[in-house]
Amino acid sequence: MTSAFGAVYVRDLRLALRRRVEALLPVVFFIVAVSLFPLGVGPEPQTLRQIAAGVVWVSALLASMLSVTSLYAGDHADGSLEQMMLSGHAGYEIAAAKAAAHWTITGAPLVLAAPLIGVLLDMRADALAALVVSLLLGTPILSLLGGLGAALTIGLRSAGVLLILLILPLTIPALIFGAGAVAAIDAGQSASGHFSLLGALLILSALGAPLATSFALHIALE
Repeated sequence: MTSAFGAVYVRDLRLALRRRVEALLPVVFFIVAVSLFPLGVGPEPQTLRQIAAGVVWVSALLASMLSVTSLYAGDHADGSLEQMMLSGHAGYEIAAAKAAAHWTITGAPLVLAAPLIGVLLDMRADALAALVVSLLLGTPILSLLGGLGAALTIGLRSAGVLLILLILPLTIPALIFGAGAVAAIDAGQSASGHFSLLGALLILSALGAPLATSFALHIALE
């Protein structure tokens, strides 16, 4: 961990602690959104088990997009983003630190809340374990790609809508493989293939997204 990565990461965590209510909104949205489905589709256990993985993953995706819209907006508004980019440190380090902080604040709580949600949706223990692993591999992808979208839409009107239109198509593979891992377990099959594909997507995102985000930030600040 370089000094730039650590400094930006710790800074974002401290800022989140000062705005606890705002930081908790994505997690609250996630829990409330998932909790509404049993009321809408009925309490039948078989039905809930069939839709559980898709419901959790879609809710996690929307919760992540809800919080990522402001990832760079505040720093851009007060000028601190420009100072960070002019500090001489590599832009991809700053982008990686911002994405890591976003996952720590938003993605990690979603993973921790997954067992509670799984119990609510009457998931089996093995399917619930697969869901947690898929979220552990998949939510960092959402943070990395969301950071790229946030950088591309800095200073634009309706940035939130544009970000969703840009990033949602890129997150569809993570959604498919994440939900597919749980479906494979429910069908009595191995989920290792889905986990491998999620891991490959995570590696590609970790290598490519911070670099692309750095270019987007430089363009936005010119």
